[in-house]
Amino acid sequence: MALALLQAAELPRLTQPTITAVAVVYFGAVAVIGAWATRRTRTASDFFVAGEGIGLLALTLAAMSATLSGFAFIGGPGLVYTIGLGAMFLLLPASITNSMGAWVLAKRMRLLGEIRGLITVPDAIGVRYKSPLAQALSGIGILIAAIGYMGSQMLALGFVIDAIFGIGLGAGIWLGMGITLAYSVAGGIIAGIYTDVFQGILMAVSSVLVFLFTLRVGGGMDGISRTIMSVDAEFLGPWGKLTPIAALSFFFVFGLGSLGQPHVVHKFYMLRNPRHLKWYPLLVTLALLVSMLLYFGVGVAVKALVVEGRLAPLAAADNATPTFLLQFTPVLLAAIVFSGVAAAIMSTVNSFMNIGAAVVTHDLPTALGRPLRNELFWGRISTVVLSVAAALIAQYSGQLIAFLGIFGWGLFASTLVPALAIGLNWQGATRAGAVASISVGLGLTLVFGTLVDFLKLRSFPAGVTVSGLSLVASVLVFSWCPGSPRAGGGRHHSPMFAW
Repeated sequence: MALALLQAAELPRLTQPTITAVAVVYFGAVAVIGAWATRRTRTASDFFVAGEGIGLLALTLAAMSATLSGFAFIGGPGLVYTIGLGAMFLLLPASITNSMGAWVLAKRMRLLGEIRGLITVPDAIGVRYKSPLAQALSGIGILIAAIGYMGSQMLALGFVIDAIFGIGLGAGIWLGMGITLAYSVAGGIIAGIYTDVFQGILMAVSSVLVFLFTLRVGGGMDGISRTIMSVDAEFLGPWGKLTPIAALSFFFVFGLGSLGQPHVVHKFYMLRNPRHLKWYPLLVTLALLVSMLLYFGVGVAVKALVVEGRLAPLAAADNATPTFLLQFTPVLLAAIVFSGVAAAIMSTVNSFMNIGAAVVTHDLPTALGRPLRNELFWGRISTVVLSVAAALIAQYSGQLIAFLGIFGWGLFASTLVPALAIGLNWQGATRAGAVASISVGLGLTLVFGTLVDFLKLRSFPAGVTVSGLSLVASVLVFSWCPGSPRAGGGRHHSPMFAW
């Protein structure tokens, strides 16, 4: 979700000794975590699912970090500044999504992974429907979207590193890719998980501190509200500057669609004790709410400061956080937040590196009936190749990079939510329905994404999104497509163990 960062040509210059020093310390901490994780990564299971040895707290922080990325600190406040409270409809589904994730996905995937030796999301789809085709199609969809997402994240990371070190965008992209790749190749997902833990703590602490400064600068939430209401009451209305359809579309897509984001769902395989999942919805929701304090606080505070004339109108909305930090907070806090932005983006890049490599080295060979003998070795090689490809896309693709990121979210949702989230809980799901829904989700997202989001040749009614349309169509096809009564299950068996 670093896409909003791409709206700005560049971030303000952050090249100050304190900010640079804190960033160097952060990168050093990442290197230490990577070295530690390397000693624990001995098998493909360690590389892709951390040997099923992650505790609930680590899983919670990793899920939060992968969900938010740099969007919480850069793109999110800029979105609030632009459209007002309507931007909160991206966040309102959080508690619902986390509860559904725990109830309909997490426990089933964790136990199924242990019983059947699964390590990827397409593995679960292939086993559920006894269909190599469904596994291959879902893997292809994930791979395409993951490369696009990695490219958009690396471009965002390049902006941040360039702003901190002043080395140029191209050098920033390759430096960020190199640092992330180093610990990802060596330590696999174990390095990614514990980097996420470090980064999640950093995000939470800095978010609370920045929120306190927004209250102090703006005269409390009452003062901020009165200032904005005096000139722009619509900004604080229930829909903000969105239409009701657009706001509800946000709620739908980010609520249900989040169940198909593989960089989050994949982490459910890693939990050490599935009995602890009863606490997962509460913990993840609290973690997200704490991290969202900066998202909301900076957005409304900067809007109030602009209204009062204490800040000039922003040249680009994504400059909201950098501008506020540099002018109204201590430089050390600003340095921690900017390092947190880099950390958030790197953690998401690591997740996509891992799931993309898993598709190449595990899912596609398995679906073709030719599993690789040394998945750990080829997983590391694939991680390098995919990372270089994504960095090249980030540097040379121009406007295509934004399209690939938007396409990625919709593709994940429309191809995985029906076959995975619904299919793991409904015995009536069929093999034909799974293949059809994945194909329809892939096709509609690609066709309409190209026409509407990239080429701008067509448009939908206000508020209707490509991702929302593709997800609805995929669910309908999945539900209606004829086939065998069940994809391998008997009438009196539970969905999980019927396969």
